[in-house]
Amino acid sequence: MNIQELLALLTAKFSGARKDGLMQLARSIALQCASKEDAEALIEKLTDAQVSEFIKNYRADVDKEVSDGVRTSEANLRKKYDFKEKTGATITEPGGGGADNIAEIVKNAVDAAVKPYADRIASMESDNVNKARLQRLNEALASCKDETFKAQTLKDFARMKFDDDSSFDEYLTDKTADIATANQAFADTNMGRSGGSPLFSNKAESGVSQAVADYVASKKPENNQFAGKEL
Repeated sequence: MNIQELLALLTAKFSGARKDGLMQLARSIALQCASKEDAEALIEKLTDAQVSEFIKNYRADVDKEVSDGVRTSEANLRKKYDFKEKTGATITEPGGGGADNIAEIVKNAVDAAVKPYADRIASMESDNVNKARLQRLNEALASCKDETFKAQTLKDFARMKFDDDSSFDEYLTDKTADIATANQAFADTNMGRSGGSPLFSNKAESGVSQAVADYVASKKPENNQFAGKEL
């Protein structure tokens, strides 16, 4: 069972849970279960409390990574500009601008520090989605008899982008129909190739086909039961 199918089962049972947390849970289940039956049995035993605790811990790890990045950026920024805690006096940055200017600098610096982590998380999630979609496509292609069609499909897929899961599902439905058509064409081609050669083309060592030799022999008087007797 692939990750998208596991996610669908988890979403149906725990509809109020965060999708990113359920996606991470689906990945964990996929690593632990060797068969579809095992995965379904495990999901059936899960409770709301267990799922909530899993997602809480997952989000804590993600949030901690982001927070650590923000704190590191703030510390570096304070060190660079020698910022002090506000005591009542207006903080000015060399070059003017006052507290408002400092706040803007801090905000921009924090945004810049958080962005790599946010981009990294988004990239990881995107990679996992692409891997799950490729797995579903490979499962559909497993029944394809035409290796050329299969190779071209995988090559095209590597260059494709999908707006969402719905657009990929539509693509996979169309591709499944294409696979059935390709299999039929492949079978028809093989049938035409295996039809065999005409009987009269099977020649003996003398260069005359066996069928022709039999026909000539049957016309000889001694082998023709309908020929008249000599007087």
